Amino acid sequence: MALSSSGHPATTRLLFSLLLVGSAAGLPERAAIDRVNRRGPSLGLVMSYVDEATALQASGYFQPWRALPFVDLYGRRYHIGSIRGVNVIYALTGQRRLNAAVTVQTLIDVFSVSGIVHYGTAGSCNDSISFGDVSVPRLVAYTGAWTWKKFRSPRESSAELSFGEYNVPDGGGGENLLGSLKYRNEELYSAGKPMEEVFWLPVHSAWFRTAEQLTVVELERCNDTFCLPTAPRIVYGLKGSSADMFLDNAEYRKFLFQEFGVSTMDEESAAVVMTATSPGIPVIVFRGVSDLAGGEPTWSSTSLMNLASINALKVAVEFIAAVGKHSSTASVKR
Repeated sequence: MALSSSGHPATTRLLFSLLLVGSAAGLPERAAIDRVNRRGPSLGLVMSYVDEATALQASGYFQPWRALPFVDLYGRRYHIGSIRGVNVIYALTGQRRLNAAVTVQTLIDVFSVSGIVHYGTAGSCNDSISFGDVSVPRLVAYTGAWTWKKFRSPRESSAELSFGEYNVPDGGGGENLLGSLKYRNEELYSAGKPMEEVFWLPVHSAWFRTAEQLTVVELERCNDTFCLPTAPRIVYGLKGSSADMFLDNAEYRKFLFQEFGVSTMDEESAAVVMTATSPGIPVIVFRGVSDLAGGEPTWSSTSLMNLASINALKVAVEFIAAVGKHSSTASVKR
């Protein structure tokens, strides 16, 4: 398409702008996004596994927006609707760090989002939390970034995994050709601040205090195949860790607990928190325990996946309702 140089300058600039927008996002998608944002701010709700999204779809909590129930962007579907009267946009991120970060970044950049709520399942690293419990961590870390050291290098800190300590049959100690791993900090870029190296990433403090008030949430004890021996509970203020691997090793989970004090292990939480923290968007995490991250009974991960998803979802829904109520009260006071 050619543009005449004799056309009005303002008209020419407008046509170029329309061409750029159309080639970048597609005019139909842009119009749909604008329509969604005119509803006002929404909470972004993200989960990683299909089972976690299925729990939401089957629960009846989410009410699709009849005018425009979803928007498809970059291969992902962003569902438009509400939970307990609060505007919500939810999306299935897919597994591991990159998928989670891309989904959250899209939510923040494209839609009018006032905060990010993340729920899902996790493996337990120690006895502080049991099957079916829901952890609301105060801090999360990415424990999948390492500097690999030669086996003769001196140990620099406690946050270091020496493979020689796990030699078999020596029972620990000595050298091992795999050497050791030194855990690395993340580079956090935040709006209005210089880059800083951090290991622990905190969830939003005000949102965490709101979550602590959710004392009456009826969690599920049984599913179609199994009943837990005790009623599950919500556990606040523990530490969680993420890495791009499914952890199924008893010795490694014990190491993570001993060195970092983490109680749950997953693949996405740190990415979700870090992506939301950079622009200063409130973020919180709810993780239901579906398995022991190594050395668990053979039935746990398959039998409790849906139960852990449902319990994490229940707490997330009550939190969304509480945040919506607080926002409404603040608006009335203003």
